[in-house]
Amino acid sequence: MASAETDQLIRDPKFGVYDTPAEREFGFLLVPTFSMLGFVSAVEPLRVANRLSGRALYAWHVISVAGERIAANNGMQQSAEFSITDAPGFETVVVCGAHEPSSFQDARVCNWLRKLAAQGVRLGAIETGSHVLAQARLLDGYRCTIHWENMPGFREAFPHIDASSELYEFDRNRFTCAGGTSALDMMLQIIEEQHGYDLAVACAENFIYNVIRKPTEAQRMTLRERTGITNRNLLECLELMEANLEQPLTPAELADAVGVSKRQLERLFQRYMAATPARYYTELRLRQGRRLLEQTSMPITDVALACGFPSPGYFSHRYRALFGLSPREQRATHRHRDNRGMPLR
Repeated sequence: MASAETDQLIRDPKFGVYDTPAEREFGFLLVPTFSMLGFVSAVEPLRVANRLSGRALYAWHVISVAGERIAANNGMQQSAEFSITDAPGFETVVVCGAHEPSSFQDARVCNWLRKLAAQGVRLGAIETGSHVLAQARLLDGYRCTIHWENMPGFREAFPHIDASSELYEFDRNRFTCAGGTSALDMMLQIIEEQHGYDLAVACAENFIYNVIRKPTEAQRMTLRERTGITNRNLLECLELMEANLEQPLTPAELADAVGVSKRQLERLFQRYMAATPARYYTELRLRQGRRLLEQTSMPITDVALACGFPSPGYFSHRYRALFGLSPREQRATHRHRDNRGMPLR
């Protein structure tokens, strides 16, 4: 009895959840270790749009590969209403990807998504859901985005795909976002597109959201915000380093580019970073290497070259010195932990 009463409460229209058919139906494909924040940020705008409009504008349904319960990367479990084999036709299907994208590869899902695309279904992705769509070859010729932390691995795995660092992207019948709260901005844009600016703004205000971010806004804080550094020359140097990981610049080239002497640059790094420019730059490239080892199946030789190291031996030596294990051990340890469902981000 208690269960029936709970179900009745959940479906009360005063909460924005209707039993009656909605004008538009969304299916959300969740894969193990999906981001709960991204998923909820996408669903809640739909519910609030219903509540504020007093109409069943939207309905949302959870799909998993076999109809099983799915664990998010925070350990919480989400029930599924459908499997990919019995899911009804939805106007839009959104993929919520795995915490580590390379951990999820399922030909059945790729085939199902390709079938939906052939039927004209609008396909979206939250965070690493872009990786799933790319595996299915459904982002070829489309512009997309993905979480900044997964961007290096995505670009290495799918160099032919136009991947941007935008918060979210709309390209014809595909839409993707970086994950987290960017899913909220993306869905508010969809609500505005389908039901007008006033309703989208009303939904945003309901979330105590002061502004609906545009797609072009940065995923990450600026270097100044991230580091607390205000020195203009040092900030310019750090930006140059981040932009030139595969073909690193020499300390002399960095100093010349920001308009200081090599000695002045070394003093700036010692004062603000407690490291030499060379050491800081090397560690930056090694951390990029760790992301590539964890997110891709690239050979270690290719990872080394992608991070600006002339040989895999030198890369391995420096990698062990910083992280306490070799690149090969790092990849094996990461895969073991990931297979046990232990999120690493």
